[in-house]
Amino acid sequence: MGRVRFAGNERVTGMTTIAQQIEAALEIAFAPDHLAVIDDSHLHAGHAGARPGGESHFTVEIVAGAFEGQSRVARHRLVNNALAALLAGPVHALVIKAKAPGE
Repeated sequence: MGRVRFAGNERVTGMTTIAQQIEAALEIAFAPDHLAVIDDSHLHAGHAGARPGGESHFTVEIVAGAFEGQSRVARHRLVNNALAALLAGPVHALVIKAKAPGE
């Protein structure tokens, strides 16, 4: 199975799960020390934005040097910008836990 790679918000190659697309986009944007993408969709079944088969609600835990000296709001903006294409489409909700190394 190919991995999706992004240049900004533009998909470059392959088709994978939404979680893998989130992971690929964040890897390219931040080269994180730690990254976990958790599909929380099962917790929202039957709610607004939930899709059959899931892949609509996610939690991202990311540790990256790019967040050093940034406020929580600025960190969230950076992540949201990196995932703009996915947030405009298949991703309905995203919880972001962004930290700098050592935090």
